[in-house]
Amino acid sequence: MSQTLGTLEELPAEYRQAMTDAGVAPLWPMMRNVLPHGQPQPVSKAHLWAFDAIRPLLLEAGELTPVEKAERRVLVLSDPGRGNGAMQATASIYVGLQLLLPGETAPAHRHTPSAARVIVEGKGGYTVVGGEKLPMDDGDLVLTPTGEWHDHGHEGTEPVIWLDALDLPLYYYLEGSYAIEGPLQAQRNRPDASQVEYQAAGLTPTRRLGQPAPRFPLLRFPWSRTEKALNDLAAFGGAESVEMDYVNPETGGDLLPTLGFTALMLRPGEKLSPSLSSASAVFHVVKGKGTTKVNGEAFSWGPKDTFSVPVFAEIDHTGGDEPAYLIQVHDRPLQKKLDYYEERPR
Repeated sequence: MSQTLGTLEELPAEYRQAMTDAGVAPLWPMMRNVLPHGQPQPVSKAHLWAFDAIRPLLLEAGELTPVEKAERRVLVLSDPGRGNGAMQATASIYVGLQLLLPGETAPAHRHTPSAARVIVEGKGGYTVVGGEKLPMDDGDLVLTPTGEWHDHGHEGTEPVIWLDALDLPLYYYLEGSYAIEGPLQAQRNRPDASQVEYQAAGLTPTRRLGQPAPRFPLLRFPWSRTEKALNDLAAFGGAESVEMDYVNPETGGDLLPTLGFTALMLRPGEKLSPSLSSASAVFHVVKGKGTTKVNGEAFSWGPKDTFSVPVFAEIDHTGGDEPAYLIQVHDRPLQKKLDYYEERPR
């Protein structure tokens, strides 16, 4: 098999011009760009976004731009491999930090991309999805699946900040990304499903014959339960890594069609070197400190920081003096649907 392919410059100028006029181009000079040998050559670069550096900018945005002029007051975390302003943290994952001030309301809309929120700071914020009011406490994971109406409000006294994670790049690439606005939703006068139907693991509401379960039955995953589950696993689960996937309680499957979520605990001083993975990921630090090397580049992180990892990266996590807790957002569900998800040993 040929390893050295012909270049565009080797072709006669007249032939190149004729191809341009006909609206065609030769594949072979570009072949290695789109089909490199062995494994992908990602454009995405690993990066750490320090919350302490972004928080003042986000609060200043609250002074400079009212929510009515922003619709969603967000600072986008841009992949340095694509440049500042890129609406991607990895090829398929968008992330941003959103601010809502006391008394503010972010208007209702629904859109084709799926979204999830990880609550970073503040009390009194909430999201309404399909009429279900979802409180937003530190570390909670809140879903707004594709096509679902959602709006945000704030009944507290201090700013509320959360991390948005969307599969927006996928929909934008497919030219299928759009939103529809609507009025604020009427809120149901009852607690959300995490406090009623799905309060206990392994228990779901009884379904009568022909009565289907909701497609997205649980929209809020309280951090208090997640942290307890990780601590219990660390205490009794042996020497394996302390990781737990967020799953649909009715099906055991992924929460969203293209995005998955995993909670990770690093015990003090623990070193964790997972297999190489074809999935890209964004890690958000809920609590604790540590260091992660991505392809040999070290990132020291602390509470509320966020960092990205490109595909097939060599990842080495090291915990600090106290337990550390992270939430990983990844595109493994998308890759599995495309039947190409892959893991390779180190």
